[in-house]
Amino acid sequence: MATEQRPFHLVVFGASGFTGQVVTEEVAREQVDPERSSRLPWAVAGRSREKLQRVLEKAALKLGRPTLSSEVGIIICDIANPASLDEMAKQATVVLNCVGPYRFYGEPVIKACIENGASCIDISGEPQFLELMQLKYHEKAADKGVYIIGSSGFDSIPADLGVIYTRNKMNGTLTAVESFLTIHSGPEGLSIHDGTWKSAIYGFGDQSNLKKLRNASNLKPVPLVGPKLKRRWPISYCRELKGYSIPFMGSDVSVVRRTQRYLYENLEESPVQYAAYVTVGGITSVIKLMFAGLFFLFFVRFGIGRQLLIKFPWFFSFGYFSKQGPTQKQIDAASFTLTFFGQGYSQGIGTDKNKPNIKICTQVKGPEAGYVATPIAMVQAAMTLLNDASYLPKAGGVFTPGAAFSKTKLIDRLNKHGIEFSVISSSEV
Repeated sequence: MATEQRPFHLVVFGASGFTGQVVTEEVAREQVDPERSSRLPWAVAGRSREKLQRVLEKAALKLGRPTLSSEVGIIICDIANPASLDEMAKQATVVLNCVGPYRFYGEPVIKACIENGASCIDISGEPQFLELMQLKYHEKAADKGVYIIGSSGFDSIPADLGVIYTRNKMNGTLTAVESFLTIHSGPEGLSIHDGTWKSAIYGFGDQSNLKKLRNASNLKPVPLVGPKLKRRWPISYCRELKGYSIPFMGSDVSVVRRTQRYLYENLEESPVQYAAYVTVGGITSVIKLMFAGLFFLFFVRFGIGRQLLIKFPWFFSFGYFSKQGPTQKQIDAASFTLTFFGQGYSQGIGTDKNKPNIKICTQVKGPEAGYVATPIAMVQAAMTLLNDASYLPKAGGVFTPGAAFSKTKLIDRLNKHGIEFSVISSSEV
C-alpha cells in the first residue's frame, strides 16, 4: 500500500475513549516490536489535545517509554466536522476507528477515508452498520483502491478467521461449523464497558430495519453443500464441552456468512454453513441469563425502555455491564476460548448424496476479549494491511476480515501476539 507520501502509516481515531486508549497502547507496543525492520510513524486523533496528550503520557508510563509522547503525532478532529475528518484521512495510510456506536458515528469516517484515499479498520459488532456500509460504499472504495474492513476486533476476527483456519486444516471439504464461545473470568468476575451494551440496545431496537436492508440487497442464496446445519434449541446442552449453551447474539454469524459468500462468489471456494453459540455453564447461570434476556428483549422494544436500559446498565444486565468498565485485575484474569466443531467430506467423496464422513475440532484461545484481544486483533489487521498488500483482494472495497485476509499471514501474526489457533482433533467418522 502507498505509505511514502503520507506522514502517518496508522492513525488511531478516538484515542481518548475507553477502547481507543488500549488500542493506542497496542500500537505503541507494535512500534518497538523487535521483528520490525522499519520505523512505524503513527498518530492519535480526537477532539481534545489535552486528553490525547494524557493518553500518550499514561501509555508511556505503563510501557516504560518516557519519550513516547514526542514520537507520536496528534491530530485534532471531530466527528461533527467533516473537513477535520478529511484532514485526518489525508495524513493516514490506515485509520483505526475506535469511535462508536458505529451506527451513529461510523459512516462519516468511512466517507472521509474513501474520499481522501485512506484505508479504514473498525471494531464494530453491529451487523446493520456493517452490511449497510458494504452496500453503500463497496464500489466507491474499490474505485479509490482503499480497504474498508469492519468487525476487526474480538467481534469478529476469531470467529471469521477461525472458520477459515478450520477449513484450511481439514483434509477434505468443510461443509458446516458450530462455534462455542467460553469466557473465563478470575475471582473478581467479569465487567464490560457500557459502550458495548449501548450498541446492543440500538441494534436489537432496530432489527426490523436490518431485515429491510437484507431484503433490499436482493442477494442470491449461497448454495448448501452437504446436509443443512440444524439449529439448536435456545438453550441446549453441549456434550463435548459438558455445559449449557445459548445462541451467540453478536455479529459473528453475519460476518462469517458474508465472508463465505465472498469466498464462494469471487474465489469459487466451497461455502461453509455456520452457527455460533456461547456456553453459560450450569443451570443457575442459565436461569440468571434467561431473566436478563427477557428483561432486555422486553425493554428494548420501547423508546422509554431503551432509555432505562442505557441509564442503568449494571442493574438490567445483572452486573455484566457497567459505566466504569472492567478493572485492571478483572482484565488480567480474564480470557476466552472459541471452540469450533466442523464436519465435511474427505477427499474424493461426493458431497451431494453421501453423509459427511469427517469431523474436526479446532480452537482459538486468547486473553481478555474486549480490551486485550480486541486491540491486538485490530492492530495486527492494520499491520497485515500495510505489509501483505500482494495477498489482499486485488481491488479495494468494503470487506469482512475473512474476505480481506484469508490469503494473508494474519493468523500467524495473531499466534505470535497471544491469540492462538490450534487443531484439537481430526477424525474420519
